[in-house]
Amino acid sequence: MTQSKIAAIAIGRNEGERLVACLASLKGRTHPVIYVDSGSTDGSVDAAKAAGAEVVTLDLSVPFTAARARNAGLARLSEIDREGAYVQFLDGDCALREGWIEAALAEIETDPKIAVVCGRRRERFPEASLWNRLADIEWDTPVGEATACGGDALMRRAALDEVGGYRGDLIAGEEPEMCFRMRRNGWRIVRIDAEMTWHDAAMTRLSQWWKRNRRAGHAYAESAALHGGSPERFRVPETRRIVLWGLMLPLAALPGAVVTPWALLLLLAYPAQMLRLRARGEPWARAVFLVLGRFAEARGVLDYRAARALGKKRGLIEYK
Repeated sequence: MTQSKIAAIAIGRNEGERLVACLASLKGRTHPVIYVDSGSTDGSVDAAKAAGAEVVTLDLSVPFTAARARNAGLARLSEIDREGAYVQFLDGDCALREGWIEAALAEIETDPKIAVVCGRRRERFPEASLWNRLADIEWDTPVGEATACGGDALMRRAALDEVGGYRGDLIAGEEPEMCFRMRRNGWRIVRIDAEMTWHDAAMTRLSQWWKRNRRAGHAYAESAALHGGSPERFRVPETRRIVLWGLMLPLAALPGAVVTPWALLLLLAYPAQMLRLRARGEPWARAVFLVLGRFAEARGVLDYRAARALGKKRGLIEYK
């Protein structure tokens, strides 16, 4: 009964053994399983076919985005299965947890206005690096009514159809943007207290953490540009905080020090903010790197605004 109701769409690019584990975790739990490949050169397409997945390969002449890949999966799903009510999305570096489908299905069927159900994504190797641990902490979001989900979630196909799926040209932040449009139409997003997926972030270098935060800044800025005029002021407060901490404060302190060294006292706001976050309950590592991450996010905001001013579209910011 579960399989007849839930299809799965996995997306990936050069995920190797992570993709094999991803598809294996879906076997016997969802049907059909669709894998959308974004130009892999590591044998991912053959591996997906061997696993029994329906494979879609994206046109190499059009820039890749995760949103575009998920939309391609939805388009193929509409061709081969018009009856299923739900779709489980999964990134190719993730694997579904035992019991997730049953828990998510039980929740989404409690209310016909629930569009999305998500749960706890966990980092598979948090001990491998500080950056992996930070990602694992980041994914521990509150249970209950939510404003957005991540790349892994169970979704109602009727809600996806109503809003036209993902915005395919977004290079990041596609799930919160789509969830915003769903909520605007009266749909609900819910996070439940259930283990959902394992994720292999594979972040072992500072440069990867920096790129991931830079991509987040770009996503906030673009989302604010798209929907910041809404009553919710979508992503506007977050973008303003990024600009304040990552750009305006250092620009006020450092050049100001030429006039008076007292201007450097402005920089004390950074350790003060770290202490505030720690007092609020954040682990020390997250408190410190949430603040430091504002500089990378500010670079992402500048990337977006520069590209927009020049009438260009920023390419993917990939951290692995």
